Amino acid sequence: MYRLLFKHVLTKIQPEFAHYLAMFGLDVAYYAAITKIRRVKPAETRVVEALGHKFNGPFGLAAGFDKNARWIKPLRDLGFSHVEIGTVTALPQPGNPRPRLFRLPADRALVNRMGFNNDGAQVIATRIKHLRITNPFGLPIIGANIGKSRAVEVEDAADDYRASAKALAPYADYMAVNVSSPNTPGLRSLQSVEALKPILEAVKEESLGKPILVKIAPDLADDDIVAVAKLVLEMNLAGVIATNTTISREGLATAAAVVEAAGAGGLSGAPLHDRSLAVLHLLRPVLQGKATIISVGGIETAEQAQARLDAGATLVQGYTGFVYHGPLWARRINRALK
Repeated sequence: MYRLLFKHVLTKIQPEFAHYLAMFGLDVAYYAAITKIRRVKPAETRVVEALGHKFNGPFGLAAGFDKNARWIKPLRDLGFSHVEIGTVTALPQPGNPRPRLFRLPADRALVNRMGFNNDGAQVIATRIKHLRITNPFGLPIIGANIGKSRAVEVEDAADDYRASAKALAPYADYMAVNVSSPNTPGLRSLQSVEALKPILEAVKEESLGKPILVKIAPDLADDDIVAVAKLVLEMNLAGVIATNTTISREGLATAAAVVEAAGAGGLSGAPLHDRSLAVLHLLRPVLQGKATIISVGGIETAEQAQARLDAGATLVQGYTGFVYHGPLWARRINRALK
């Protein structure tokens, strides 16, 4: 039924508006107790111990979907073991001009240049604090993905990340340092070890001992991926999230004119599968189980998720598959992984 709805209705609606329309529907379903009726029970999933927490299943929601921590409870009901909110910046910002989200259905992919649109770290921290006070039990694991504010110069990035970490660390279960989105000018230059280390030191000082992971791009050269992994071990960080979206457009089934019309931005979805898996194979022998790997990129099925776990990932995440496979997607994957 969802595939028919997607094909004949949702694809006729501008993607960003369709996203918020779907979230409105999710709110209605949650408050009408529809999502609670179908909620995944812990006994139906595989418990994963990682990052100092017990995850009710290996499969969670990647950052970018719930930027402002508004839908954590309904997303839990849909079967995600963890929800990574954000990307959150220290300063609130509207993001890039619209349109900034595009579907490539032939590739089961999205192109986005959202530009870290979010309410800002202080507002979102207050929102999560209230959520924890009013729901002391039953929340999914909450990760806070933080990035650089657009108005802040690259040379001042460490202090900007510090401000976000200070606001969010008291209420998040783990922190994800995003230096790999292609949609904030200069951000990807922070993936070099020399630029990344002071940022991670600043976040570590404000993290209250919460686990810290680094989110990297699939477009990094293999040697740079290894260098980041070694830095994670050197700084005794919790792990790596691999990978973010790609700026590559190679091998797409979508017509070149359609891809060109979508313009710049990060590509997510099925085309990332092979590179994301290759990055995982690069990380595993370096980290050797001493740090957690969260694998994300092109995962659509339980079989693909299991392949990532077999290749060395502790947890897996998805986002674009949610758009193409519908609200029961996470539940199917986590149940199958048991």
